This record gives sequence, structure tokens and C-alpha cells, in this order.
Amino acid sequence: MEKKIKNVFIEGPITPEFIANSIQKHQSKTTIGAHDIFLGQVRADEIEGKKVGAIEYTAYESMANQKFHEIREATFSKFDLSCMHIYHSLGQVAVGEICLFVFVSSPHRAAVFEALHHVVEEIKKEVPVFGKELFEDESYQWKVNT
Repeated sequence: MEKKIKNVFIEGPITPEFIANSIQKHQSKTTIGAHDIFLGQVRADEIEGKKVGAIEYTAYESMANQKFHEIREATFSKFDLSCMHIYHSLGQVAVGEICLFVFVSSPHRAAVFEALHHVVEEIKKEVPVFGKELFEDESYQWKVNT
């Protein structure tokens, strides 16, 4: 049976309440011994004398969801994980707000540390999500992932 591909996109910033609720839901899963979380936050970069005020995220959603699914499945086959959740913002996210939330769980801590690093690097490398850096002077440029 083929697994349904989950949509990982959230409109706007990922709120602290959403993150806390996700963590709280895992308290009943008593075979989990470790969690690790990555929170990607929009930085107030200064580029050529202009300060970033927000990033507007867009994506080729069907392809991006497929890539997220492939990364997730490959990670489960490589590491001993209990569960994994990935959420990425679409639309405008102001500096200081969260745009990427990755949450991995396992019976043991070593697996979550390694898996989380792997997942975040693969997302940055493979997923077609595009960020338009919106400067405070209302100009913009397309963000380059590093």
C-alpha cells in the first residue's frame, strides 16, 4: 500500500503555539526516548546596505511535497526513528519568525541528532522552495540557499 504524501506547508509563520502543541502531542508516545528540533528563523540580514524585513516563500508545491516525502522515507530507512514531522512556511514571514520546523523522535538520542542534521541539509539541497527577501525599503531579491 502506497503512503499518502503529506502536505508540509503552513501559510505564514510557524507559531510558538504550533510548535509547543506538536511537542505536547508526543508525551503519550512512551517508546520515544529522545526528540530533536530544528527551527529555521528569518534573519535580519544586511545586504549591500539594505536590511531584510521579511521573506516571502513560494514553492512548486506538488514537487516540493514529493521531495519532502522522499527525504522523509530515505531518513527513516537510514536512522532508527519513531516519527518525523516537517513544516515549512509559505507566504510572508517577518524577521524573527519561524519558517521551518523539523521535529524527529527516536527511542535513543544519537539517532535524532544525526537524522535531524541529515534532514535539514537534504531539505536545503533538494526541495524547490523559493524565498524572496523583502527589504525594508520595499525592494527585494531572490534568496540563495547556503
